[in-house]
Formats: sequence, structure tokens, C-alpha cells
Amino acid sequence: MSFLDSLFNMADKKDLKRFNKIVDEIDKVGDKYKAMSDEELQGMTPVLKERLKNGETLDDILVDAFAVVREASSRILGMRHFRVQLIGGMVLHQGRIAEMKTGEGKTLVATCPVYLNALEGKGVHVVTVNDYLAKRDRDQMAKVYEFLGLSVGVIVHGQNHNERKEQYACDITYGTNNEYGFDYLKDNMVIHEEQMVQRGLNFAIVDEVDSILIDEARTPLIISGPGDKSTHMYSDANVFILTLDEDDYEKEEKDKAVSLTESGIRKAEIYFNVENITTMEHTELYHHINQALRAHVIMKKDVDYVVKEGEIVIVDEFTGRLMFGRRYSEGLHQAIEAKEGLEVQRESKTLATVTFQNYFRMYNKLSGMTGTAKTEEEEFKSIYKMDVFQVPTNKPILRKDHPDVVYANQLAKFNAVAMDIKERHACNQPVLVGTVSIEKSELLSSILDRYGIKHNVLNAKFHEKEAEIIAQAGRLGAVTIATNMAGRGTDILLGGNPSFMALKEMKRLNFTDEMINRVNSANEVAGVEDKEEYDAARKTYKKLYKEFKEETDAEQKAVLEAGGLCILGTERHESRRIDNQLRGRAGRQGDPGESRFYIALDDDLMRLFGSEKVQKLLGRLGMDDDTPIEHRMLTKSIENAQKKVEGKNFSIRKNVLEYDDVMNKQREIIYQERRRVLSGENLQEQIELMMRDVITDAINKYTDDKDVLDIEGFKHYIYQIIPAGEIDDIDLASISPADALEAVYNKLLGLYAEKEEFIGSERMREVERIILLQSVDNHWIDHIDAMDQLRQGIGLRAIGQIDPVIAYKMEGFEMFDEMNSLIRQDTVAYLFNIQVEIPVERKAVVDVDSLESPATEEDFEEKAKKGKQAVAETKVGRNDPCPCGSGKKYKNCCGR
Repeated sequence: MSFLDSLFNMADKKDLKRFNKIVDEIDKVGDKYKAMSDEELQGMTPVLKERLKNGETLDDILVDAFAVVREASSRILGMRHFRVQLIGGMVLHQGRIAEMKTGEGKTLVATCPVYLNALEGKGVHVVTVNDYLAKRDRDQMAKVYEFLGLSVGVIVHGQNHNERKEQYACDITYGTNNEYGFDYLKDNMVIHEEQMVQRGLNFAIVDEVDSILIDEARTPLIISGPGDKSTHMYSDANVFILTLDEDDYEKEEKDKAVSLTESGIRKAEIYFNVENITTMEHTELYHHINQALRAHVIMKKDVDYVVKEGEIVIVDEFTGRLMFGRRYSEGLHQAIEAKEGLEVQRESKTLATVTFQNYFRMYNKLSGMTGTAKTEEEEFKSIYKMDVFQVPTNKPILRKDHPDVVYANQLAKFNAVAMDIKERHACNQPVLVGTVSIEKSELLSSILDRYGIKHNVLNAKFHEKEAEIIAQAGRLGAVTIATNMAGRGTDILLGGNPSFMALKEMKRLNFTDEMINRVNSANEVAGVEDKEEYDAARKTYKKLYKEFKEETDAEQKAVLEAGGLCILGTERHESRRIDNQLRGRAGRQGDPGESRFYIALDDDLMRLFGSEKVQKLLGRLGMDDDTPIEHRMLTKSIENAQKKVEGKNFSIRKNVLEYDDVMNKQREIIYQERRRVLSGENLQEQIELMMRDVITDAINKYTDDKDVLDIEGFKHYIYQIIPAGEIDDIDLASISPADALEAVYNKLLGLYAEKEEFIGSERMREVERIILLQSVDNHWIDHIDAMDQLRQGIGLRAIGQIDPVIAYKMEGFEMFDEMNSLIRQDTVAYLFNIQVEIPVERKAVVDVDSLESPATEEDFEEKAKKGKQAVAETKVGRNDPCPCGSGKKYKNCCGR
């Protein structure tokens, strides 16, 4: 492995050498742009666009484009890109991942590749983890792009259709992964092309790429409407679980799995009065029992979820944030509601779904930036075809990373952490403490209260508040407790952040939020005139900023003397990447700092994945509760435990992708079909092919092994699709099945031509589009639901030595083929039985505009309960024959 590592390092060094040569070229042309006036510099955008039109590539104009952005940024923002920031920009332009340490200015790094790629006019998306960062980054960097003549938009929660369409039409659009994915799904549910908001998926730069493409990759993005399943089974299963003993189930903490033992299964069969609960007919009941068992045994209150205002709110396992509006899927959320004695909500039905993995792989070019990605490079390469390039820091890292300290139990560990904080606090050194959960944050807070140490606890609920608290974590003597990832994307400035302090003071002085936001977006911007009404706010801000800057500069010196920011981790995360992110909060831009992790042997990671050798070693050393141990074997064991979990999680994400790849191929076909309809394409040839396929299916179905056609059966089948009696004049008894196919097909073409002549060609083409669209949408939604059901039970195939993924692929293909057959039948039936005097217009199967942004978290489903099925306004009974003459029941035909 060391040989392979050296090979990779050589490749990185070669790249770095090449990048530095290009930076030298940018430096050379930089003087030319520096000498230009603002108007001349702005005129470079049309010049570069013209060069692209004349056949040059983006790589050909890279040096000039980067130099233009660098000069514009220097003039507008007062920030000039460092060499390493230009290198980071080149890595992003190549469709790779730029790993850059915290505080290296990734937001500014993105401006060069964003501007360069936006010159093509195909749109560039900058993806962030939350609305706050999307708005913040857009406000900060838009001044540069707009100065250079490009338009900049931002997609945030709550925007209407027209606003979104306008933002996507911009050259550059900022937004969150949730909003982009949700809009993609919505665009493939609309019934008119003008209702679509997104353009093509051209180039995306994903900020905090590991968080979005790794941590949330197990998360399907789901739009759902209200389901029709009863909720009483959740309550019944919950009552049953309370009757079980520990011997009635087996718990596997490593996999967060639980299942009934033989005694548990016997109790279930007696309680629910069934002979064999594991048979197919009782699959649903068994599923409800398993989810109730999981709710009681695996899901912990105040760790995995909290109860707030009568609702179950999920806690994000990575950030500790409360995920309002998000729900666990497959009935787990309802099972927890029953466990906590709350009203059990109805299950929902999936209307559209895609994983982030498959959504982001649709972009023509994808790149990302983060402070930590190298440990997950194998996954990035395997799934997204992106490698990781470690960009050097602008200044050497001075942070001291101390060895881990291990204690016998958590109480001893937290007491030791508190003592360490107390000693550092006495020396006025700022301390940021990382915890893995809300529960652990509150435990440490209570210990610090006993010591009388003033501190902030960040249980992140609002991103703005989160950023404000984290930004001040570098103040003299500050003690901040936060979940490991809270405040990600916010710089911790030693001595404090004067900008945040000035804005906070403006709020106290009763300036409106609108004024404060305006001042914040124009923060320290030169050369851009603000509107007259904001002059007072701007002057106040500048005055306050200057005052606080003097205060923070003086404080910064004292903090530097105290040793800089100290990071204390109270537990190792299951991913080394999250630990590295926490460490990276200290030592930004050459600042001094320290980091240390405190570990207990009964921490989840050590308890579940630590090696038995460690326990034996500690036994030999005679370790007591209050004596810490530092040993190379311990550090190695912890890293091995983390590698085990990382490998396991990678397998889970890969498995999710294997299943979704099946749906993805089907989704691409259906969405492509819909887009053909929406774009107004002439579908006559396709409709004629559908007629032929329907007849072929019928002929094959009613022809026996001796090539004899069952005429009665064939006619009965066909007359469910076309009006009765239309092919009675064909002598089917005297011709072969092959000739029968041609004769019936030609007859149908003639009948269809007569119908078209009567209706008119132009109107007939629109009728074809309307009917095909309606048929595709109805059957696709049913198919998604059917595939969900198949996915839930497919794991049982492993018992019969069958690979569940292969079984899912094969059966999924058969189901998709069957769905296409039904689409063809319905489309042909509707077209032949349509009544000309009834106006035909497009109707949405789902009211897309009423859908809210979906949630996205492992095992949860989106709560967009406003999606409505279109209901036919008629007094025909559901089980009556359909008045269109298809021969089907109304509920299975036009009543859909």
C-alpha cells in the first residue's frame, strides 16, 4: 500500500507542478488587467464569450478568465486570490474534488471556475448544505459576477414557480441539494413545458461535497402524497411489543437491526391468531411488528429523535440538528408515534423519487470542495468518477494535534474534559468542544455548570444563530459546546468576528432585518452604490465594524498568546472525516491552535467495533477509572474501528445505489417520454407502433402451440380496447395469425385515419399527447409504489440463496415491461373511444404547485401531503362500466 500511496503522491506532485505553471501565466497577464479601467475589465466578458463561439475551448481561455476574476474580486471585494486558491479553482474546473483546509477561502475559490464555465451560457449550479449558506455565498460573490456582466440567482425554500424559473435562467444559480433535486422531480411531473423551472444540468460545484454526496447518499429524495392504509396496525403492533421479554428478540447494535427469535414469533402468532406469521399473506403484519420492535429497541428518544409539540422530530446523526418536517419511511415514523403515545399519522404514497447519487450523476460535469475528502476517495471514484486533489495551504499549519486520551468509562472521561476546559479557561484560551449528540452536549454542560464555567451550548436549530455562535468561538476565554459539524461553513476568527458583532448591535438598535440583510450582502463592498434609504444603515454598520475591529484585533493578540483556539473532541465519530473536520476548526490560515480527543471504552464506537486485544491490554495494565491511557495500540485500534464502520457504510450506500440504478434506468425512459410529449413532438408514428404492439400482444396471447388463433378470445380482448364490432368484417378463420395481425392493424389504421379526419390533424396530435401523458403518469405512480413493495420484501430471497439485487433487477424489469404494456393498451383504448364533443385538456395527476420542499434523511419520507390526485367530476359509480365504452370498470378506466 505504501508503494501505491507513493504513486498517487507522484501523480499529485505532477499535477501541482502543472497547476503552478498555469498560475505563473495568470500572474503574467494579471498586470495587463490591473492596468484596465472598470469598463475595459467588464468588456472582457463579451470578448471571452466570442472566443468560445469562434471555436476555442474553456481550457484555452482559462488563464484570461481566471485573471479577470482575480482582478475583479480585488477591486470589488478587496480580496485577491492566493496562488493556492487559483489551483483549487483549476481542480474544480476539471471536474474533481478540491480538498482545502478550513479557512482557506473555498467560497472565493469557486468564483474562477464558476465564471469560466458560466461563459458557455448553459448555466452553473453552486450547491450548498443549507439555505443560509446559499444566500450568504450568493450575496458575497454576486457582486463580482454582476460587475463582470453575469446574472446570479439563488434557489431557497418558499419561492414560487415564476421566481424559481427566473433564478434558474441566470448564468449562475446558488441553492441547496434538496431544492435542486426537488425541482428536478417536480419538473418531471408537470403537464406543460412552460411549467418546468430547471434548464439542463450542465456544471455543478458542490460545497461540502462529502456531506452531500457521502453523508446524505443513503437518502432518497421523495415526493409523496397521502396514502390509504389504515393506522390501527401500528397501535396493535405497539401493544404486542410491550408483552415481549428480552429473550423474544435479537438485537444487533452494529447494524442497528433487531428481529424476533423463535419464541417471539410464537408469541406473535398466538397474539394475532395466525398460523404462520412468516408466510407471504402475513408479510404486512410481520413488517408492522418488526418496525414496532425497532422503534422500541433501536430508536432512542433524545438521541435519534425528540418529541416536540406532539410530533416526532428526527435528529440528524451527523450534525445534531432537528430535522423539522422530515419523517422516517416504511412505517417506522408511525411506529415511533405509537410508542410515544402520539396520534399515528397516515402513511404516504410515493409519487416521485430519486437518490442524490443518481441526481448529481446527471450533470455533464460535477466537482466539489471540502476540507475532508481523502479518506472517502475510493467512494468518490467508484460512484461519481471524481478523484480528490489535496490543495496545499496558503500558510503552514501550526496546530498541534495531541494523541487521544482513553478512559475506562464516560463519566471519568467527561470529568477529565471538564477539568481540561477549566484549566484552559483560567488561561483565557478559547475552547470549542465537539460532541456527537444533543444528549452528550447537555451532560457536559451540566458538569461545567457545577464548575461555574460560563459557556455556550449550540443545539443547532437555526442556521443563522448557529453561524453567529460558532463565529464567536474564537473570543478570549470563550467556551462553546457544539455537535461536531455544527456551524460548518463559518469561519472562526481568533479574537471574534467584528462583522457578526456589528450586525448584532444593529439589531439591538432596532434596524429592520431587511436593512441588516442589505448591509450584510454589501458588506465591505467597494465601487457599488447602495440605495439612498440604506445610507444610514451602511454608515452605522461601518462605524460599528470599525469599533469592534479595534476590540477584536486587541483580543486576537491575547488569544494568540494563550495558544489559539483549542478543539476538544469528546468521542471519536464513526467516520475519520468528521473527526478531521472538527480538528480543522483550529489552525486556520497559519493560526496557532491545539486539538485532542477524549475517548471512553464504553463509547459506542469502542464498545461495538473496538478490538478484544484492547480490552486484554487494559486488563494487563490494571487501568482504573480516573487514570487515562495513551498507547499507540489504542490509537491504531480506534482507527481500525473507524475503518470498519466506514467500509460498512460504504457498502450500504453502494447497495442503495444498486437498487436505485434499476429505478433510475426506468425513470430515465419515462421522463424522456414525458419530455417528448411536453415539447410538442409529433407522436403519430409512436401511436401507430403502439397499436401494432397491442395487436401483437393479443395475437401472441391467443395463439396456441399449433399456430391456431382463438378467435373468440382474441376478439373479446381487442373489443376491450376498440369499439365492439369494428373488426367483424375480417375473416380471421381463413387466415394465419401473422396475416390476422396485418389485417387487424391495417383496419385500425383506417379507423384511426377516419377519426383524425373528423377531429382534425392538429387537434388529434394534441389529443394523442394529452392521453399518453395521462396514461404514463397514472401507471408510473402505481409502478413506483409496486417497486417500493417489491424492495421491502426482496431481502427474503437471500434465504433461498438468491442475490436480492439480481432478483430485484429481473422482477423490476418484468414489472416495467408490464407497465409499458398497460400504457400502450390504455392509450390506444382512450384514443379509439374518445368522444369528440367532450373538450379534451391536460389534467395533472398531482398538483405540483402545492408540493412543499421535500425532506431528505436516511430512512425518512417527504411530508408533502398537499399533493392531490385528480378526481373525475361525475356521478358514475366506481364499479360501473366506464361510459367511454372500453369495457372496463369506471374506477380502472377514466375514473383513475
